[in-house]
Amino acid sequence: MIGAAKMRKGETMKALLMLVGIVVLAAGLFFMGQGAGLIRWPAESFMISATRWVYYGGGIAVVGILLIVIARR
Repeated sequence: MIGAAKMRKGETMKALLMLVGIVVLAAGLFFMGQGAGLIRWPAESFMISATRWVYYGGGIAVVGILLIVIARR
């Protein structure tokens, strides 16, 4: 019984980590798109065509990828 509960808890944590990783990756890609001027939504965003957001978004996307890799282990 204890082993099965521990396994379910581990699976739940992996699923949650995967979900968080996907959301963080998507946010990073969105920031990169806005910084590069490819995504112009919302129209009055201060991030549009601001090159530093390409780098910030890239860093955030890397964190998301790392979370996904850790969740898949």
